[in-house]
Amino acid sequence: MEIVGLVALACGLIIGLGALGACIGIGIMGSKFLESSARQPELMNQLQTKMFLLAGLIDAAFIIGTGIALWFATANPFKG
Repeated sequence: MEIVGLVALACGLIIGLGALGACIGIGIMGSKFLESSARQPELMNQLQTKMFLLAGLIDAAFIIGTGIALWFATANPFKG
C-alpha cells in the first residue's frame, strides 16, 4: 500500500472517530443535563451555561481534528 493510501485511511479514521466521539460525548452530556435539571430545576440556568460551553469545546476538538485531516489530505507533507 502506498503512502497516499495510508494518508487517506488515516484521514478517514481521524474524521470518523472524532465524529463518533463528539456525538457520544454530547449525547451523554445532554442526558446528564436533563437528569440534573429534572432533579434540581433551580440550577437549570447555571447547568445550561456550562453544558453549552462544554458542547463548544467538544465540537472544537472535532473540528480541529477535521482540519488537520483535511490538511494532510490536500497538502500531504509525507510525500517525497
